[in-house]
Amino acid sequence: MEAGVGPPDAEGAPSATRPTRTTSARDLRTALKAGAPEGAPTPAPDAFPAALREALGRRGLSLERVSERLRARGIGVSQATLSSWQRGRSQPERARSLRAVEVLEEILELPGGALRSLLGPRRPRGRVAPARGESAALQVLGKDSVVEKALGERFRHFNQATGSLLIHDVVTLGERGTLGNLTTTNVLRASRAGADRALFVLSFDDEQAEPLDIRVTSGRLGEATYLKGLKSLVLEIHFGRELAKLETTVVSYSVDVSPSREPATHYERWSRANLHEYLQQVFFHPDALPSGCRRYFRDQVGSPPRGQRRISMNDPHSTHVLVSRCKPGVHGVAWDFGTPE
Repeated sequence: MEAGVGPPDAEGAPSATRPTRTTSARDLRTALKAGAPEGAPTPAPDAFPAALREALGRRGLSLERVSERLRARGIGVSQATLSSWQRGRSQPERARSLRAVEVLEEILELPGGALRSLLGPRRPRGRVAPARGESAALQVLGKDSVVEKALGERFRHFNQATGSLLIHDVVTLGERGTLGNLTTTNVLRASRAGADRALFVLSFDDEQAEPLDIRVTSGRLGEATYLKGLKSLVLEIHFGRELAKLETTVVSYSVDVSPSREPATHYERWSRANLHEYLQQVFFHPDALPSGCRRYFRDQVGSPPRGQRRISMNDPHSTHVLVSRCKPGVHGVAWDFGTPE
């Protein structure tokens, strides 16, 4: 039950590991004046961004103004992309981006090829950030997990365009201690431009605990599929528009659940990436109050819990746990309905 991210697309991907080589200010000034000669060695990874920053500073142009001038020439390059180039977080590689570099040289009054000649080798496409991709999910979920089976082929690209920043779960139990309702608010940030939806997988311990009613209060429900054999609900929620890179959005949904055979004993939230904050609240029915509650952490779904610690009730009917800077893994709250120790 987590909104995960994968690697950003290639143009915005982090740089891959390269041999270390420094570039002096004198080398940069020479390149700005005349461009790199034929047969010159491969430029250092920091040559292009450093030269671009120097040229922008010398001309006194803001990124907004440069973007406007490029647009006036029929080339659309956003301020965010220009910022990424000058910081070295990505580099121009596609045909339209290379054309933009040529026009940039004119705008910045540089000799032809002064910037383009400083571009390093084409950066690897694909999964250059496995910690935010499928492998990170596998580390927490394990192979052949319920989530992987529920999503099928979609698991490989599970929410690759977004990542969760803050999650708030509210778990409400009924009079027999069974799960009655789950309400979740998830603050997401786009890891690339164009993100417009996210997938969520909710798994239940008892096959009788089926979703009865689904309400989306922030976002728009695009898909709701209950897989009885897997005891899992797959939700696809649309944001209502495409997000810009690093833009945030809020998704909120609520699921009413049919009574199960046995009382619920715990609730877990797994995450493959760091969360800024996770808040879980559990509300108990007055006729089914627990004898004790505790929080715990698992490195992987199904692994032994560790770091168990008792938590108190906020009032006679509820408890909560707040975790800041959550590391990847499984964060849970468990409770007992037996006789107090």
